[in-house]
Amino acid sequence: MDGAWVYLVTGGCGFVGERIVELLSQQDYIKEVRVFDSVAREEVEKLSTASTRVTVMRGDIRDPGALLAAMRGVHVVLHTAAVVDYRSTLPFSEMRAVNVGGTENVVRACCVLSIPYLLYTSSIAAVGPNTSCEPLLRGNEESQYSGEVELPYGKTKAMAEKIVLEANGAKLSNGGTLRTCILRANTVYGEKAAFLQELYLLARARSGVLNYLEPEDTERNHTYVGNVAWMHVLAARHLQLKAELLAGQVYYCYDDTPSRKGFLVRHQLLASADPSVRLGSHIPYWKMWLMIQLHRIIRAILSPFWRPQPFLSVALLNTIVTTFSFETDKASRHFGYKPLFTWQESRLRTAQWLKAAAGSLGPPQLHEKKN
Repeated sequence: MDGAWVYLVTGGCGFVGERIVELLSQQDYIKEVRVFDSVAREEVEKLSTASTRVTVMRGDIRDPGALLAAMRGVHVVLHTAAVVDYRSTLPFSEMRAVNVGGTENVVRACCVLSIPYLLYTSSIAAVGPNTSCEPLLRGNEESQYSGEVELPYGKTKAMAEKIVLEANGAKLSNGGTLRTCILRANTVYGEKAAFLQELYLLARARSGVLNYLEPEDTERNHTYVGNVAWMHVLAARHLQLKAELLAGQVYYCYDDTPSRKGFLVRHQLLASADPSVRLGSHIPYWKMWLMIQLHRIIRAILSPFWRPQPFLSVALLNTIVTTFSFETDKASRHFGYKPLFTWQESRLRTAQWLKAAAGSLGPPQLHEKKN
């Protein structure tokens, strides 16, 4: 069937999803890439190539009917759609409805329509840190780590992971078997990464000084968006070719980004775009904790008249300051993954985008609005 496969990417207009669609459209074994997203962007359809058509469909994964219509005739589903809300600005019920309820709808649709392959995009936040802020230093997919997940977003991703893994081996309506696997992304950087643009705005407003929250011995992995997308392409393909090996498995996303110290990676990325950005100082935990509490009080008092920009939560602060890193080559061993982009290429591509994005922002202002 090479050249005749139809893939569907939920959330294919998002940060990671769009890059997955772009790479899928370049594979000659795929006839069509369908994108199902609540925000349908016409430019994604322009990713079509001579051999692969990209079709964008607008819809919500909470709507089973719309999902069934979009998934009809599909062979492989890459489920990336999610509400990514680290700051917990949305009600937990809304995040759960999309991230958990939407995943249940995708699994049901696969079974009803006899779609045999489902790849789910999860997050390291589904594992931890836990509410006790216990660190995980250079673990891997087999590392044992327990306790209640700290971030509400992570809780929803953990619930969704459970649904996807339990669905592996489920019977399809045509008598076949559903095969599922999971990729866990971590801190993903690259073109269109909103957090980098926000950090750059903050640094510009502080005369180029980039302060940081995590202690200097804290470790956390960072991965370039193009490599995260490439791992999805390879995993989806090999889930078809080697289902007995990949089905029911979980893989961390990784590449050769050199440092696990987040503040150094962020500085290298921003300084590559603007050499005037310099590393500032560490903000103590107690100081940021007090700022969070003050922000909550002000927000409660002024909420009838003024809605301030989202701020850190204590849960997110605890996550930032806790070491949570991994070291693995499982994806390489199981399906031959190698980063498509080197660290030098990843940094250059990110810097070029950030320069262009910064040029459209105008001169720095202390009151610039965050997205």
